[in-house]
Amino acid sequence: MAYGTKPPMKNKPPMKKKKELTKRQLTTLEKHSVHHTKKHMNMMKKLMREGMSFTEAHKKTMKEIGK
Repeated sequence: MAYGTKPPMKNKPPMKKKKELTKRQLTTLEKHSVHHTKKHMNMMKKLMREGMSFTEAHKKTMKEIGK
């Protein structure tokens, strides 16, 4: 191996365990769903399970999917 190069990664690092949404998050999403599509809501739920806040998830979803 040449000096200054990294060896190739053999395995991917383990993924974070997705956490469940709280009751408050679920009720907020339910109210929010009146104004948005199912695709929008599914992406938001996924992002929130990964640890994003409601506002962060909404902004990212609006950029990628829209309403």
